Amino acid sequence: MSLLLHPERRRPSPPPERVDLRRVILLGIIVWSVALVATSVLALAGQPTGGAVGVCLAGITLGGLGLLWARRHRDDPAD
Repeated sequence: MSLLLHPERRRPSPPPERVDLRRVILLGIIVWSVALVATSVLALAGQPTGGAVGVCLAGITLGGLGLLWARRHRDDPAD
């Protein structure tokens, strides 16, 4: 409770960790692609997927947009 009342007593925050966002986004795209294959096979087999194929496609699309964003902001300094 003391730190909430006196924030000046806190230790300074550590600097942000540098992370290669492209690797993280690519891993997400791969996971969504595997899920797309699985749900497509289920849909072709006649199993109800409840729109899961569309969700997988949206995940892949958003991942692609994330890759474009990461490329554009690669050299931006961390805040």
